[in-house]
Amino acid sequence: MKNLKFALTRLGGMVLVLLIVAFCTFVVFYLVPSDPALLACGKPCTPENLALAREFMGFDEPWWRQFLTFLGGIFAGRTFGTGVTAIHCSAPCFGYSFRQNADVLELIGDRLPVTFSLAVGAAVLWVGLGVAIGVHAALRKDTWFDRAALAGSVIGVSAPVYLVGLLGILVLGFQLNVVPVGNYTAFTEDPVRWAWGLVLPWCVLAFAHGAHYVKLTRSQMLETMSEDFIRTARAKGVPERTVVGKHALRNVLLPVVTLTGIEFGSLLGGAVITERVFSLPGLGGLLIEAVHGRDLATLLGCTLFAGFLVVVANAVVDLSYGLLDPRARLT
Repeated sequence: MKNLKFALTRLGGMVLVLLIVAFCTFVVFYLVPSDPALLACGKPCTPENLALAREFMGFDEPWWRQFLTFLGGIFAGRTFGTGVTAIHCSAPCFGYSFRQNADVLELIGDRLPVTFSLAVGAAVLWVGLGVAIGVHAALRKDTWFDRAALAGSVIGVSAPVYLVGLLGILVLGFQLNVVPVGNYTAFTEDPVRWAWGLVLPWCVLAFAHGAHYVKLTRSQMLETMSEDFIRTARAKGVPERTVVGKHALRNVLLPVVTLTGIEFGSLLGGAVITERVFSLPGLGGLLIEAVHGRDLATLLGCTLFAGFLVVVANAVVDLSYGLLDPRARLT
């Protein structure tokens, strides 16, 4: 019963946050000094044609009614215009791009596999390597390994992603020619080429994000290993491997899971810089194209979708707390 109450409370909070995100996102884009109807009107654009375009796109109504219509489209779909020229956007409808003549969610769906591939592969690397290096650095405090891990983490935190990516392309892609550059292949076409083409972007993101995990895991591990329950476990003769792997690491994983949820959700929303550097056709590229083309519908849909992913990732993190630490179910 407590577990169900805990899950329902977190899910209710997620729905509330999503509504707030949707409202703020819609208001921000509504206040942008650019009229999508004017962009779609064409040239020459007479006042009559502009009024027809605004009516067709739904911009002739008050902003609050537009927001309610937008929310209704997410749950029930919506139709733009009437008659034979009407365009139907099926639920969940995040908007319609009149510039590209496509449902925004379809545009997102076409690009999402690329961003998802990039995010999952990089997350596996940066979490696995970051936690492993952080644990070993803490267990070997003040040794050469610990100093090297700290130095590498400082470089990873300080170096911009685009700089590391460009250096990787220059050295590994062009000079040594050991990895392909700008050659994305879909997983369904060739899994081997898909993975090989993403090796360099994965490593770049893992180097940048994994540095945070090394520092976080090391500091948390040092703090946990000095706790009384660790000394008690050792006094009882518990093997060191069990002390580290079962007792200490479980407490260290709580902040790691939190950071992973936030960064993974944000990365799923579009790794704009990384995708741009490596010419990957993901959500980041879609956002850049929407900015250049002043496609506000696509910008709004992508921003809201990215916010949705971040909120969902944080909700999953909250629910996972109850599994890692039963005390969290009582809060």
